[in-house]
Amino acid sequence: MSYRNKTYVAFASEDIRSYRLMEAWRDNARIDFNFYDAHDLYVARDTSTPDTIKRRLRERLNNAKQVVLLASPDAKRKGGDGVSFLAHEIKVIQELDLPLVIANINQSRVIDRGGIPNPLIDANYTSLNVSFQPKIIMYALDRCIGFHADHPKSKAWEYKPFVYSSLGL
Repeated sequence: MSYRNKTYVAFASEDIRSYRLMEAWRDNARIDFNFYDAHDLYVARDTSTPDTIKRRLRERLNNAKQVVLLASPDAKRKGGDGVSFLAHEIKVIQELDLPLVIANINQSRVIDRGGIPNPLIDANYTSLNVSFQPKIIMYALDRCIGFHADHPKSKAWEYKPFVYSSLGL
């Protein structure tokens, strides 16, 4: 397996603005937020066939060491429909057993099942659930690999309020 050093961000196409905001956080020198984006690898063109796109998504995930899922009602719907590209990503994330941070676009600090695709809920997939804010997402990314290893196949987790307070949130 190739060296894994990237963060893959999975999201429903309707949530592209939130993904772009994450890129803006990363590119802003005043915000302490950084990730090595797996979307930069294995580019698929708009004219690519669905099979080609799915193959590229798998290649990107193969190079990822962790995943951020942008949770929203659209992500829940598409991630559980069994046919969308997000559903394919969720399946591959589970196959590769990748550490997962779920960032709730609605800013919820608790596990919000209204934004998590059913395949992750049904599998009790280990995840850290946070609000969609750069400080807490970075905090979770810095800890998710070890957390995932320590809590294999357990459940969704959320941070206690004091963690947010300690980060000034």
